[in-house]
Formats: sequence, structure tokens, C-alpha cells
Amino acid sequence: MHEANLATALTVDAVGDRYTFLATSETTGGQYALWHAIVAPGGGPPPHIHRREDEAFYVLEGSLTFFTGGQRLVRGPGSFLSLPRGSEHSFKNETDQPARALLHVTPAGLEKMFLEAGRRVTDLALPIAPPTGQEIERLLAIAPKYGIEFNLAH
Repeated sequence: MHEANLATALTVDAVGDRYTFLATSETTGGQYALWHAIVAPGGGPPPHIHRREDEAFYVLEGSLTFFTGGQRLVRGPGSFLSLPRGSEHSFKNETDQPARALLHVTPAGLEKMFLEAGRRVTDLALPIAPPTGQEIERLLAIAPKYGIEFNLAH
């Protein structure tokens, strides 16, 4: 059995968002990973494709705007959205308040990309660190290793 909570789980700031890993490949035998995300106002990744995993979002607080399949989908608390591997998508916090969501990927492994690219957070009261150019370059360089393709032309 594995238990985790936001106070004791591993947390990183990665390209402007904060991710707290509640379940990882190590704790689920590689079956899935689950993390709590805080997406700062204006935060969220550019369009990208996951080649290895399906991804799902459950919005806890605030609002996230998803772009997928030519659609713009605004989702608030209690909303669930599942995105199959191979589908280009992005999400963005278009509000002036942080948004919180649970992200689930299956199979696990993608969490390792954020652990490698992000900065460890030991004090959750600190504000989310804004992304640096070096951090963005590091993420773009390691993303292919994790089966992620970014579309920066959008």
C-alpha cells in the first residue's frame, strides 16, 4: 500500500507550474502516475503530443482552458477531461487566479521528466518560481527522451 499527501509528497516547480507527485512509477509498479498541479495565471504548456501515455485532468479549483482537436474547452471545478496518447493538446490558465488540478497518466514515467527538468520545492508556502530560459531549454532538450513532442509553431 502507498499513501501520500500534499504536505509530504515530492514537489517541483517546472516551467511555471507546481507539481506534487502523489503516485509515481516507483509506487505503482509503472502502471500510472498521479500528481497535483497548481497552474499559475498565464501558466500551462505549449501544444504537445504524448507518444507513450494517456493523460487525464480533474479540475479541483479555478479554471483551465484546454486546446485539443481544434476545440477550445474551458473547464472548472469538478470537470474531468481525458486525452488519448497521440493527440496534440495544450492547456492554459487564462484567469488571474491559480488553478488546481489532478493529472493522471497511464502508464507512469512522464513524472520523471518533470523531476529531471524542475526545481525541488521544500517550502510549499513559497510562490511558484517563474520559468527561466535555462529551465525551458532543459525541458525541450529532454522531452523527446520521454516521448513528448512540443509544437512551438503555435
